[in-house]
Amino acid sequence: MIESLFGSKNRERVLVFLYCRREGYAREIARFYKTDLDPVQKQLSRLEYGGVIASRKAGRTRLYQLNPRYVFSRELGALLKRSLEFLDKPERDILAPVRTRPRRKGKPL
Repeated sequence: MIESLFGSKNRERVLVFLYCRREGYAREIARFYKTDLDPVQKQLSRLEYGGVIASRKAGRTRLYQLNPRYVFSRELGALLKRSLEFLDKPERDILAPVRTRPRRKGKPL
């Protein structure tokens, strides 16, 4: 939807994913959108070089997130939030964060 603003579909996908899930790694994003890994890695690299996103190492995995120190982070967040309003409800629900921490054995849901 806002692909023309960002220049590519993969860049839009990366930004929307990181906005919704707060952080992620390249292979996770590529699997989520059922696309190749290489274009996702290139977009992550370009966005990090531009200061739009920040990364950190967690073991051997590089986790990416939107950079809170980016000059236009509030405006970018507002734009991404507004673009999500135009997605269908099932698509928005799929983008919702997934619980990744294990639960204690026997703990009620």
